[in-house]
Amino acid sequence: MKCIVCEEPNRFEMKEVPVPTPGPGEALIRIRRIGICGTDLHAYRGNQPYFVYPRVLGHELAAEITQIDDNEYGLTAGDPVCVIPYVHCGTCIACRNGKTNCCTKMSVIGVHQDGGMREYMTVPVRHLVKTEGLTPEQAAIVECYSIGAHSVRVAGIRPGDWVMVIGAGPIGLGTMKFAKLAGARVIAMDMNESRLQFCKAWAQADYTVNVTNNPLNEVADITGGDYPTVVLDATGNTKSMEQALHYVAHGGKLVFVGLVKSDITFHDPDFHKREMAIMGSRNAMREDFLEVIDQIRKGSIDTGSFITHRAAFSEMIGQYESWLRPETGVIKAVVEL
Repeated sequence: MKCIVCEEPNRFEMKEVPVPTPGPGEALIRIRRIGICGTDLHAYRGNQPYFVYPRVLGHELAAEITQIDDNEYGLTAGDPVCVIPYVHCGTCIACRNGKTNCCTKMSVIGVHQDGGMREYMTVPVRHLVKTEGLTPEQAAIVECYSIGAHSVRVAGIRPGDWVMVIGAGPIGLGTMKFAKLAGARVIAMDMNESRLQFCKAWAQADYTVNVTNNPLNEVADITGGDYPTVVLDATGNTKSMEQALHYVAHGGKLVFVGLVKSDITFHDPDFHKREMAIMGSRNAMREDFLEVIDQIRKGSIDTGSFITHRAAFSEMIGQYESWLRPETGVIKAVVEL
């Protein structure tokens, strides 16, 4: 079978490798679509934490089961599925407390272990979710949306809350969408005006704020001087993450959805006077995947305009560099097999 390997930063190579054999508790799946994520782009450029080369990228995966034993999930050969790529141990303190998304021994497919940029792969059965009723393209972006759905759920967003999402990339957009579905009044912040317009059109953000235009005063005006009760930063940018604290209402929450390979610092009195909660939102859980699949089936999410670029598997290496350039207008690229 064909497999694309990131041999080192900025270099992919197409290889022929054997079709893997599933072990106990695993299924063999045929990859149908691969969503390209910021993690993949950062890894290709050499900027992704916890990463070693060579590595097969790809963790936003739509597939079809080709071989599987009897299992508790009722999955059978031929079923369309997406992959929960966060392989957890099941025994650590986080897993015992039901927080498998932050397992102490986490191994993410496509990051810590080889991913889905190949024709076939084996996956633990418990990490497959049936996607009947979704197209392969829709199934490939379930994981992306699940990150946002999880961050909204752990933030405890309630109807009527003022919520600001900083960063209008795919994760930020998904976060905005699920904040809206939770009944929040959403402010989108970014520095790219065309992205901000997309936030209004696609995520139905109530307000947009360009970070280059005196944003602190603008956010104060929008919220009547109260500021948002929940701020979620999905930028993965150190400066943005440090500045995000200043937008949070007294008694509010700051949630870091994006990850940066750096230290984050802030002025303690600004934090302390708010009695602010600062938390990280990591990955997602099965319930988040099921929620996303349900919302897509209901037609609550416009997946069509979200996917802006496509490439055949055989052509991906030649097109990948263009997806790194903002001027190409990429929101979500999908690879087709």
